[in-house]
Amino acid sequence: MLSLVLAVVLYGSLLRTGRQCLRDPSDPLPRAVFLCLLCAGVSFPFGVPAGARLVDDLIGDGAAKLAQNLCLLGAVYFLGCFFVHAASDAATAAARVRRQLVPLAATAVVVTLAMALTPPVERSHTYATADMREPGVAVFYLTAGAYLTYALATALWWTVRYARLAGRPLVTGLWTVAAALAGMVLASAVREAATLVRLLGGTVPHPVIVGAKLLLDLAIPLFVAGVVWPGLVTRWASIRLWWHHRRVYRGLAPLWTELHAAFPEDALERTRPDGWWDVLTPRSVHRRYYRRVIECRDGLVRISPHLALVADTEVALEPEVAGLHLRTALRAYAAGEEAPSQAVPVALPDAGGDGGLEDDVRQLTRMSKALAASRA
Repeated sequence: MLSLVLAVVLYGSLLRTGRQCLRDPSDPLPRAVFLCLLCAGVSFPFGVPAGARLVDDLIGDGAAKLAQNLCLLGAVYFLGCFFVHAASDAATAAARVRRQLVPLAATAVVVTLAMALTPPVERSHTYATADMREPGVAVFYLTAGAYLTYALATALWWTVRYARLAGRPLVTGLWTVAAALAGMVLASAVREAATLVRLLGGTVPHPVIVGAKLLLDLAIPLFVAGVVWPGLVTRWASIRLWWHHRRVYRGLAPLWTELHAAFPEDALERTRPDGWWDVLTPRSVHRRYYRRVIECRDGLVRISPHLALVADTEVALEPEVAGLHLRTALRAYAAGEEAPSQAVPVALPDAGGDGGLEDDVRQLTRMSKALAASRA
């Protein structure tokens, strides 16, 4: 179940970062995150028993293990690239990234040769059951483990440094990634030490091996959660804003319907046609929300002299009062009755507010509710 959840989060994040890369292919930060998640996503099927058996049957024993480890090496390399680009100027970052290719390429060559020199019967064993006295097996695990420990420790150092300067929600994701990387570094270091002990003929207590694997199994989903956390927070904020705009848009319908029927010429011109795709896109809700607010306010400015005359007042009209008299004022306007030419404030934001759009929208919503209640 955990693997399924991890796969959903991983591939979902891969799609999101892929879209970001397509929007700006020249930006190295989303590109590094995308390549990191891509390597992790490609490695995932090789770690599943069914996927590993299929690859081994098609290519040969140990092919799945080698492919998985090569992908993981690429994932930690691109993770380091992200922090190098985030903390350095373009020229310095490019030089550092190229230098880091040397240990990555050397490690990839060594582990591939080690797997090729390992007898087929020893290739498919897990870390816990592998015979570390077999040279190919020992070189494979020692070399891959050494690079992973080095790359993860480097990424951890950059993560902690960057997290101290970041703000929310990025800082939460970075500290989560830092905790995951710390667990990975510890697990990798323990496995390196255990590999050396087993290579020299010693015995490593089984709980140590199991504990290192458990730590790694917990750190991987924690790492993915840290990577996707800022995006999830941003997406959740976007969903809340979308829902708020949709609710307000519907709440203003009674007020807008009356004003639009009286002043159809005040309708804002559409910037693009209303097709089925336009209606389904989240952006259309925001656009229709702003249009409705502006059209309601424009209509109130035009009807305000008649509203003041009907309500028999020269002071600013409260939303509930204006909503109660709006239909009478609109009928008077339609009949051509005389009214003062000067506009009267209607449903203005409270003095204690910040005077922003949200304050204005709250007053319009109150008026729309009062109008709907007067009809009932």
